[in-house]
Amino acid sequence: MKEGVRRALGILTLAVLGAPALAAYPDKPIRIIVPFTAGGVVDQTARIVGDKLAQKYGQSVIVENRAGASGAIGTEAALKAAPDGYTLLCVSPGHAILPNLTKSAGWNPVGDFRGIYGFGEIPNIIVVPSSLPVKTINDFIDLGKERKDAPLTLASPGVGTSIHLAGVMLAQQAGIELTHVPYKGQPDAISDLIAGRVDVMPLSSSLAKGHIDSGQLRPLAVTTSYESALVPGIPSLAQAASLPDYQASTWFGLVTQKQVPDAIVQELAGAIAEILEMPDVKQKFHTLGMELVPRDPAGFDTFVADEFSRWGNVIAQGKLRID
Repeated sequence: MKEGVRRALGILTLAVLGAPALAAYPDKPIRIIVPFTAGGVVDQTARIVGDKLAQKYGQSVIVENRAGASGAIGTEAALKAAPDGYTLLCVSPGHAILPNLTKSAGWNPVGDFRGIYGFGEIPNIIVVPSSLPVKTINDFIDLGKERKDAPLTLASPGVGTSIHLAGVMLAQQAGIELTHVPYKGQPDAISDLIAGRVDVMPLSSSLAKGHIDSGQLRPLAVTTSYESALVPGIPSLAQAASLPDYQASTWFGLVTQKQVPDAIVQELAGAIAEILEMPDVKQKFHTLGMELVPRDPAGFDTFVADEFSRWGNVIAQGKLRID
């Protein structure tokens, strides 16, 4: 009996002592690791949210670019940091793709990390050169089925990128063959696409818009279940091509280590939910081509798990592992 009382008092004491420390969060600078170079969309997204968190909490929020190995260096740095809620990781599709692609990615997005908040998505647009004799996504699929001896070509900025896999998933679900033509970056791929040296490429709405407006590229479908606000009037691929399981986008959010306490995660989630409602934040995200798709911690965890499974299946079916 006395032992039970002592245990109860001990638990109560820990709870009381722990409450002020948790209530004070954050009481020192927060670090957001971006696993890519400065200036990209992931970096810009992290800085938009980070600036607002700094204003809210009166603490510095430091965006640290840890680029290299397709995002693996920064991700592993975040995983190895103290799980105290002061190191966050800004993630995008590679977070769920890379562990499926190579054993050298030393993390599992579901087992090692937990979601804080999902911000939104940039829809990709399936575009073709204006010289290609197709007007719709169904025309393109029909042409692909006709071109068995000389398959249509798919441009991307590299093997295993979300753009590459979006094209592979289209080929798999539509029952056509696309010959992959990887480039060192998007500018060269887009130049060859415009010139008609390659046949198709999924492009982010922000990159595609100018080339669509100029008539250099023809949009066939968006890869999300909804239209792009930046480039409206383009049908959903899933609906237009009757491929209901097709879904691909460039998404963004914050995660942290699995061991970070619920209370800290919920505190950050509440703050970010407020930030995403701010008119200036909405405008900045719109400029990036991002559609706001807020996801709370549980919702973002489910979404990342679905992405991990989706791209794992695409990679396995396409035999795309690189080790």
